Amino acid sequence: MFRMLVLLLLSAIAMPAIADNGSAPGSPSTSGQPKVAFAIIRTAELSVTEALVYSGGSFTRKVSNNFSAFLVKHGTDTLLFDAGLGSKVADQYRQDMPWWQSLFFKYENPVDPVIDQLLRAGMEPVQTIILSHSHWDHASGISDFPNATVLVHPAELSVIRRPTAGVGGSWPSQVSAQSIKWKSLAFEPVSYKGFANSRDLYGDGTVVLVPLLGHTPGSIGMFISVDSGAQYFLVGDAVWNAKALKLGSPKFWAARWLVDGDIEQTQDAVDQIRALAGRHPDIVVVPAHDGPVQTSLGYFPAWVE
Repeated sequence: MFRMLVLLLLSAIAMPAIADNGSAPGSPSTSGQPKVAFAIIRTAELSVTEALVYSGGSFTRKVSNNFSAFLVKHGTDTLLFDAGLGSKVADQYRQDMPWWQSLFFKYENPVDPVIDQLLRAGMEPVQTIILSHSHWDHASGISDFPNATVLVHPAELSVIRRPTAGVGGSWPSQVSAQSIKWKSLAFEPVSYKGFANSRDLYGDGTVVLVPLLGHTPGSIGMFISVDSGAQYFLVGDAVWNAKALKLGSPKFWAARWLVDGDIEQTQDAVDQIRALAGRHPDIVVVPAHDGPVQTSLGYFPAWVE
């Protein structure tokens, strides 16, 4: 959701084991592969003025912003957390990005869709996609996985059923196909890391979803505990940059006005993540677009394990 160079405003599932603790096959594992890990699949990147990413950022410094998906591996199961920019993003963008918003919200070529990267690595298409939320730069790649089940928060599914163009909506070109196999994720009143509700996908505490409502009505985050014992928190677009999280800063004012469905609730989510980071400094928070954080972890086909 970056490239929000708001210059006019400035200057003027085969399902994995989530329902009944039964496992379904994903991409087959091979010897030497980790049991629980994730890989960052960067589908595009661009450079943005830091001040246009978060309030209090520098107007003279550029930051790298990614359009990424996250490939999650649990045993023989694999799934995607977000789908990144897909092979049809150019057509989707032409159809559903209003001309005036296209001045501020862009992506840059080349785009390297998730499906292409998986096939080059000799992996089969995933059968399960979980969306952190359904904005254009997270849902674009869904169409590249026609057999996948797509899981979303119940409130997000309500938004998807009423698609709208523009950066703050779920695009008709991406979510309206009758062939998409949507499924609502049920959350349980089980506290996890300070979040009142959660969903333990595999029943072993290694992959846990929590609501991060605000940016959209059904935004979610994912905790992953990998083989090394390290834990990561994928937070979608609740916050765009780890520096903003340290400061407790919201997105740049014009950007949050355009993309955060509920600005106050989004800030509550930021504050909650920040509090979590204070209590658990060992947990690595990974915003969906933070290039420096993601680069420090490495990119697919390397695994974070």
